[in-house]
Amino acid sequence: MPEFAAGFLRRPRDEGGLGVRGAFSRIPPEKAPPTPELYVSLDIEADGPCPGLFSMLSFGMAAFTLEKELVGTLSINLQTLPDARTDPRTMQWWALPDNATAYEKSRVDPIPPRQAMLECKAWLESMRRFGRPIICGAPSGFDFTFIYYYFQRELGESPVGFASLDLRSYAAAVLKKQYRHVGKRQYPPEWIDEGLPHTHVALDDAIEQGCILINMIRANLDLPHVFEMTDRRDAGGTPALSRTGS
Repeated sequence: MPEFAAGFLRRPRDEGGLGVRGAFSRIPPEKAPPTPELYVSLDIEADGPCPGLFSMLSFGMAAFTLEKELVGTLSINLQTLPDARTDPRTMQWWALPDNATAYEKSRVDPIPPRQAMLECKAWLESMRRFGRPIICGAPSGFDFTFIYYYFQRELGESPVGFASLDLRSYAAAVLKKQYRHVGKRQYPPEWIDEGLPHTHVALDDAIEQGCILINMIRANLDLPHVFEMTDRRDAGGTPALSRTGS
């Protein structure tokens, strides 16, 4: 058995009697360089309020560095779950004139849920070269719940564990306000980037809320404000992967 002592990992003596082969210095956790975080903004669209009973129609992911660089995107439409149903109130909402086009886009070339989650897992692994992924939702209790359920249902695991961040909760902490006293209307104007629409098309909304998140994180860390995101998807060798009608 290896012996752990005084911050060293020592190997046992070999059978040839040559003594200890060597010692490996272990870096104390507090001195190890921090792993960069990669903020993966997630937006999902569904035909009901919770996963399992209802289906995820589409999801979009937009991966941002702390420097507000967009380094990768993923957009997938899914076939509905065979044992799920649709929620009448949600479908009435989708039928509204402002939302009907987004719904139609979510139904273009859908793929089986298992295939979708396999592709999502592979994409998240490819993003790790930029940092450790954290799924960010608005609200995370809706978006992350769906994606986590689908990972467990289809793959039996989540490639990001439970790592999720809720924008409204983070904003409440930054602004030093109670949760229900904070919403997008109360965000400082500099947190909202111009020219990024909220369309209910999953990838559009993921990019929009990703920029908001980076703006608030940088404000919290007293870093200079970055006025526009930098699209590095092609420069970083990571073209956008899209299986949607967007």
